[in-house]
Amino acid sequence: MSKKRSIETTCIQGGWQPENGEARILPIYQSTTFKYSTSEQMGRLFDLEENGYFYTRLANPTNDTVANKICEMEGGVAAMLTSSGQAANFYSVFNICSAGDHFICAATVYGGTSNLFTVTMKKMGIDVTLVDPDASEEELDAAFRPNTKCVFGESIANPALVVLDIEKFAKAAHSHGVPLIIDNTFPTPINCRPFEWGADIVTHSTTKYMDGHAMTVGGCIVDSGNFDWEAHKDKFPGLTTPDASYHGIIYTEKFGKGAYITKATAQVMRDLGSIQAPMNAFLLNIGLETLHLRMPRHCENALKVAEYLKSREDVAWVNYPGLEGDKYYELAKKYMPGGTCGVISFGLKGGREAASVFMDKLKLAAIVTHVADARTCVLHPASHTHRQLTDEQLVEAGVDPAMIRFSVGIENADDIIEDIRQALED
Repeated sequence: MSKKRSIETTCIQGGWQPENGEARILPIYQSTTFKYSTSEQMGRLFDLEENGYFYTRLANPTNDTVANKICEMEGGVAAMLTSSGQAANFYSVFNICSAGDHFICAATVYGGTSNLFTVTMKKMGIDVTLVDPDASEEELDAAFRPNTKCVFGESIANPALVVLDIEKFAKAAHSHGVPLIIDNTFPTPINCRPFEWGADIVTHSTTKYMDGHAMTVGGCIVDSGNFDWEAHKDKFPGLTTPDASYHGIIYTEKFGKGAYITKATAQVMRDLGSIQAPMNAFLLNIGLETLHLRMPRHCENALKVAEYLKSREDVAWVNYPGLEGDKYYELAKKYMPGGTCGVISFGLKGGREAASVFMDKLKLAAIVTHVADARTCVLHPASHTHRQLTDEQLVEAGVDPAMIRFSVGIENADDIIEDIRQALED
């Protein structure tokens, strides 16, 4: 048996393995449909009796190749691309929850995810309990109900930069017979491997560091294959009982460790259709090829910027898990020993008004509704991404109303620091 290859090599060569005479670079299969010689052959594909491609809403060779690369990077068994990270998070939960069900979520997750879970999914009859990510084991345990189907959290919260104690949350989830889903967008599998700490399913907004160039919106769901759905079959009838829409297929019996992603593809994606375009998957793959080079630079630059901000009298506070003395520094060292991410949050002593003045004076860093790409950018969550939340809800989500989210790029760190200096002083 050959030695397992490194994640650096997987970033470049994972997924696409061309045969003799095939394209060295992953092709873009820009086609809605795929041809077959007989009706019977296509029928077997629709019955899930054979693997193959027949309609891009269900599967596409470009997309599958990129999904397989991300799957290998995370150490999973199966993966599926989606049109956005928001779709990935929705599908990851909706694949195992239906009307009348309940799930638990860390309160500090990204505002868009929080709204999806607390407002939109509530309209669908799915209830969620938000819990403090720093809650004790006893407090976590108290949040579970008989109809709880999963637990959800972010490895590093956006923008609160809370590092989740993955082992603690996994232990709580597993003691109640449900999986732990981790959004691993900020650290990426370069810096954090949630499956190695007990997580069962991982999601990504590939829009962020994986793409790395702010070119394409996308998402991904990866299944570890470790959660035993059959051991808790009464909780997960969608996976463990016949699916009438596929001639009575029982996913766990027919697909084993591939059951969760097969159902997400064949049922949820089939019906809701949030597919990633093959062109976007192609561009995402180009970003993945340099992910292992970019993440260390993001972290190196962010630490320098965080240290500079902390040294200034006009800065009230700085949050960065890689900064010694940060509340989550020790957890970051445990789960992300090689680095965290390139995102910093901080507040100025002048509060909200000072934040606006500072941001308007930046020249290198751009005010954009984005985060985690090669270029340094900045956002005021209370005014932008979390604008729909009250001040009380902002605090509950770990977002100080004065918080500035600063996404440190891979430019020269001295240039980034000089841009901050002039915006604060000139």
